[in-house]
Amino acid sequence: MMDIKNQIFCGDSVEILTDYPSASVDLIVTSPPYSNRRKRSYGGINPDKYVEWFLPISKELYRILKQDGSFVLNIKEGANGERETYVLELILALRKQGWFWTEEYIWYKTTCMPGKWPNRFRDAWERCLHFTKGRRFFMNQKAVKLPIGDWAKKRMKKLSENDTVRTSSATNSGFGRKVKNWEKKRTVYPDNVLKISPVCKNHNHSAVYPKELPGWFIKLFSKRGGVILDPFIGSGTTAIAAVELDRHYSGIELNKSYYQIAKKNVQNAFHNKAASISVIKAPR
Repeated sequence: MMDIKNQIFCGDSVEILTDYPSASVDLIVTSPPYSNRRKRSYGGINPDKYVEWFLPISKELYRILKQDGSFVLNIKEGANGERETYVLELILALRKQGWFWTEEYIWYKTTCMPGKWPNRFRDAWERCLHFTKGRRFFMNQKAVKLPIGDWAKKRMKKLSENDTVRTSSATNSGFGRKVKNWEKKRTVYPDNVLKISPVCKNHNHSAVYPKELPGWFIKLFSKRGGVILDPFIGSGTTAIAAVELDRHYSGIELNKSYYQIAKKNVQNAFHNKAASISVIKAPR
């Protein structure tokens, strides 16, 4: 049986994925080429052919994903006077293929590229589409909780009578709340907008996403020791995040130069992790 743990393979994803054992991966996090962008790196895929190109890959991803696993697809349609529709078409095609479209997260790029266009403003967000095999899947929501913030200290100092009971919204929206329930809370659950700065430093790759992006989904949708797959691993960012979070990684990269870069970057991640553990364990 093919050993996929802590391995990066060089070649075409759809070909290499056929050798992966069924139900062998806990989480898939990836950002494939976006239609005709990055032509110099990957040759580009015509938007009209994108769904046709991706479905054989997603068929294999479905096979190798565990029943309670998740598939997170970071993707964004381009615009050339008019927005492309291949992402919307892909979502519908994936549902027909058997995927369950669970959620859509938005990556808000807090320091997006400035610029000027005649008919629109700059793109400050990208899609992170969450697919599963059904309604039941592993999700550790507590792993991504956030500090409640300083607002709570002032708000909870003096509670009114209405704050101690569940009161309906003044707008008659049907929603209600009991403010006292928040009195002792120190953390809260996040929303589905991830505010993460994009990578600006040159990593010898034409399209690098920040380590925090796959890291957030790895914490949310996998356990320590799980296998995290990126079938378009690029410079190795997903694998680096997996290493740092005590997960196994598995990756595939078509471009030979990026393949070598990814292997080197992941090796450095292992060395850095080992060094940090040594520092923690060193006697004072």
